[in-house]
Amino acid sequence: MLFTKKNAAEKREDFRRILNDGKLHQVPGAFSPYVARMIEDKGYDAVYVGGAMLTADLCLPDIGIATLTEFADRAEQIARVTDLPTFMDVDTGFGEPMSAARTVRMLEEKGIAGCHIEDQVMPKRCGHLDGKEIVPTDVMLQRVRAAVDAKRDPNFVVIARSDARAVEGLDAAIDRMKAYVDAGADMIFPEAMKSEKEFEAVREAIDVPILANMTEFGKSRLLTRKELEDLGFNIVIYPVTTFRLAMGEVERGLDHILEAGDQNAILDKMQHRKTLYEYLRYEEYSKFDQNIFNFEVGDTPTE
Repeated sequence: MLFTKKNAAEKREDFRRILNDGKLHQVPGAFSPYVARMIEDKGYDAVYVGGAMLTADLCLPDIGIATLTEFADRAEQIARVTDLPTFMDVDTGFGEPMSAARTVRMLEEKGIAGCHIEDQVMPKRCGHLDGKEIVPTDVMLQRVRAAVDAKRDPNFVVIARSDARAVEGLDAAIDRMKAYVDAGADMIFPEAMKSEKEFEAVREAIDVPILANMTEFGKSRLLTRKELEDLGFNIVIYPVTTFRLAMGEVERGLDHILEAGDQNAILDKMQHRKTLYEYLRYEEYSKFDQNIFNFEVGDTPTE
């Protein structure tokens, strides 16, 4: 926390730059500030805070019952520990279009670089589940316009996500996404495409940056970085990957301790304390403290 160098405006400039540099940027999801530090250390260019991951960490289903405050506070905690731009999921905007506007203002104040808002109804579903419902196009256009108009920093990125592919078909979904661009969306997020050809069709139809969602166990085949580069996508998110990796090891470790009676055989599965302290910058905090408290209080009486 003490050693980040960039302010929120600089991070938003960085995010806008990478969206327009013609390259594909891989962005893992972070469910905690610590994971965000790891993402930066490994050399990624941005951090993503996904709704499915955030709600799972709260032990809630991804159906829109977590609040704006819970989303925004967690994203702020994550964004403040890294110099990478952090962008996030805001589901349907937490209410009417005016709520979408309030959401954007709050996220700007909390140092977030952008957000995506979707065209589902409430209660929403995970984008890769069946049985989704979507709002009429004009309602989503109101959400997008409200979010865009609320921006004070022009570099804050408003991403319009469409879940229409599963409900209305690909052609109708593309028509919706074009309308969202006309309403001011900076970027498009086509959710739950069923094939590489569908991703390609969206790319050919849309002239703003596009985000691909490579979530595990979903509707879309897990395309490689090379495949997405060739398709001309700008961002690929791995929204729940770090959470699934961590929880898989936690589950296996808890089972082992019950069975074996101790954790000796699974120490090699754990991050070592030395590495933990390196990520926490323990030594730097210690030096910072010593540089402040480097004096002795004398015995001279005060008057």
